Amino acid sequence: MSINSFGHLYRFTTWGESHGPALGATVDGCPPGVPLQEAMIQQWMDKRRPGLNKNTTQRNEPDAVKILSGVFEGKTTGTPIQLMIENTDQRSKDYGDIANTFRPGHADITYHQKYGIRDYRGGGRSSARETAARVAAGGVAREAIKAIAPNVQIKGYMTQMGAKQIDRSRMDWDQIDQNDFFCPDAEAAKEWNDYLAWLRKDDHNSVGAIIEVVARGVPAGIGAPVYGKLDTDLAAAMMSINAVKGVEIGEGMAAAALTGRENADEIFMGNDGQPAYSSNHAGGILGGISTGQDIVVRFAVKPTSSILSPRKSIRMDGTPTEVTTKGRHDPCVGIRAVPVGEAMMACVILDHLLLDRGQTGGVRGKIG
Repeated sequence: MSINSFGHLYRFTTWGESHGPALGATVDGCPPGVPLQEAMIQQWMDKRRPGLNKNTTQRNEPDAVKILSGVFEGKTTGTPIQLMIENTDQRSKDYGDIANTFRPGHADITYHQKYGIRDYRGGGRSSARETAARVAAGGVAREAIKAIAPNVQIKGYMTQMGAKQIDRSRMDWDQIDQNDFFCPDAEAAKEWNDYLAWLRKDDHNSVGAIIEVVARGVPAGIGAPVYGKLDTDLAAAMMSINAVKGVEIGEGMAAAALTGRENADEIFMGNDGQPAYSSNHAGGILGGISTGQDIVVRFAVKPTSSILSPRKSIRMDGTPTEVTTKGRHDPCVGIRAVPVGEAMMACVILDHLLLDRGQTGGVRGKIG
């Protein structure tokens, strides 16, 4: 069963564990002739890697990606691309106390119930460490997108930390890379910084977040009806990320509170002779097919379950206990989920660009 693989024509399989010697991804289906070097992928790895600032886990991993196959003389060959990221800063001793205990909120208990065995060192495959491999695969996808659809831009950012939301009237994409939170609202970022410092140092707690990922410049006509919907694959992509508990496309859950008049994105012909829309409640997708508008995906990340506050649980033998999770953990895992969401968006967009090229050859219905 390919339960560790994702995608159709552009497909990647991740491998490795949180405290193993290495982890990585095997990418298959990348078109040949795409310029690709390790540095092109590394720029995205550096956005996700731990230890970058005081608001993320202090596990210090360089997350240096190595390309082992599929590239010759700086270009992809069309054969499988093997990507490897070595683990260099494991502290498995931090997990010795929970070898026979289930941590509340973690997958420890379900992995044991399913497989009868689990890697308790950082959670093994259930650890968010696995997402480093996704970001590497996403880095390859970005370079392929440049070759196929150079106008596409993908950007992710946090819109909410706990109950604290950004003010969308202050949104500024230039601010996203100027703070620790990938936050487009500079004032909100300052408030979040103080809040997270208190939560981490004084309350020994964690908090959830909401991340929004936007793809601009995606041509109309990407995606397919019924079971090949673009939004179906985007929802699956984001839901597969560790700790994600909800996904929205466009207006999402808020659409339930709107009337038909409010929700309908009215259509007219733009000055460029192409269809234009009065709004984007649909999130750039209608009937599973892209409209040419911004594709907007939002996902909610639960609070990190690894906290210093004791929580009630049980041991392997069923006896009661209390668990205080040691080790180095993110007080808000949503921060480093931003580049992961971007990577998954890139993988899905590339996959559907390739699927469309194979099915229609780029033919489009004429309007006007």
